Amino acid sequence: MQTGLNRLLRDESLLGRLRGVRVGLLANPASMTSIQLGFEHALDALVTKLGKAVTAAFGPQHGMRGDKQYNMEESPTYLDPQYRIPVFSLYGEVRRPTDEMLDSFDVLLFDLQDVGWRGYTYVATLLYMLEACARRGKAVWVLDRPNPAGRMVEGKSLVKGEESFVGVVPIPQRHGLTLGELSRYIVDHFGLDVGLEVIEMEGYSPVAAPGFGWPDDSVWINPSPAIANINCVRCFTGTVLLEGTNLSEGRGTTTPLEGVGAPQFPVDAVLSRMRALAPDWCEGCYLRPCFFEPFLDKYTRTLCAGVQIHANFPGYVPDRFRPYRLMSLLFRAVRIVQPDFELWRDFPYEYEAPHRHPIDVINGGPSLREWVDDSQASIGDWDRALRIDEDAWREERQAYLVYP
Repeated sequence: MQTGLNRLLRDESLLGRLRGVRVGLLANPASMTSIQLGFEHALDALVTKLGKAVTAAFGPQHGMRGDKQYNMEESPTYLDPQYRIPVFSLYGEVRRPTDEMLDSFDVLLFDLQDVGWRGYTYVATLLYMLEACARRGKAVWVLDRPNPAGRMVEGKSLVKGEESFVGVVPIPQRHGLTLGELSRYIVDHFGLDVGLEVIEMEGYSPVAAPGFGWPDDSVWINPSPAIANINCVRCFTGTVLLEGTNLSEGRGTTTPLEGVGAPQFPVDAVLSRMRALAPDWCEGCYLRPCFFEPFLDKYTRTLCAGVQIHANFPGYVPDRFRPYRLMSLLFRAVRIVQPDFELWRDFPYEYEAPHRHPIDVINGGPSLREWVDDSQASIGDWDRALRIDEDAWREERQAYLVYP
């Protein structure tokens, strides 16, 4: 399998088109070439090929070189000590590129590894860069990479008026596109007049076993610090919802976003209730009771009981594991088993206004919270609501699918 970056570096006709212009690169630590091409960071590889044509670099959340480990920590703009070019932060004083930043390049190479969640901040960064480049007549080349969550679709679509930095496109939580495919959808949906070019992958199958989106000949590099492995990616479109709750998502442990817990959490009772309410929503994974003690974030240095989700094992079937439904079900079970537990967290998530519930920001609307809190609403009610959005998106995205 060849990523868009690998293809670009091997194609002299593409490189030749860049040698007469100023090139900017938007990248992070996962923006690496293959082992066959030297396992170099994209910036190093491009400077080797293009020299001083590379005039600027950009870093998303967590920074171009991965300087910020924790969530919602901003990165500074700085001068690269080796190449003496500016490295502009798009997760610092600004989220959208400024005119000064746009003046530093003619063609922007976008090379970020996605995880397949609608709210991953790299999606917002992609949209904001496309909008800015459309306004200023700049070209954007998306160097495509795999979607390690594969082709599966699940979750509610973003509700109009509920946009945020973790929700900018009206699609379900798990969208099943690569960023190259998604960039074409974004341009069409928002009516952007921008010179977009997608350097597609070669030899990529989003449905091939055993990776089901992640090729078995690829090296895993955390696309953001807490996304440490394929199991985490498979869980993430569900477990990310935990960030809007007072349940721990495992930050501050060695398995963040692969499970859930809290002090004195009634694991057995919650699992029993989940399996009674919707046994099919618990399928496709193994749910292992466990204990953990976070060294930071929620419940620091406090023993938590919880459940770790295992979705990376021989025989894994991706369409049986539905992490968004699994977490919805867990929240409902907690409401029943521990009705006095303060489930919903209250803080300005991603710097949003304090009146917005963090869970609503993450979910892209209040529907999940309202369903969990409505004792009269059934499992079937929520499943039907989800299927409406999922079926509509499967049909709409069909025009943007590139890979077999």
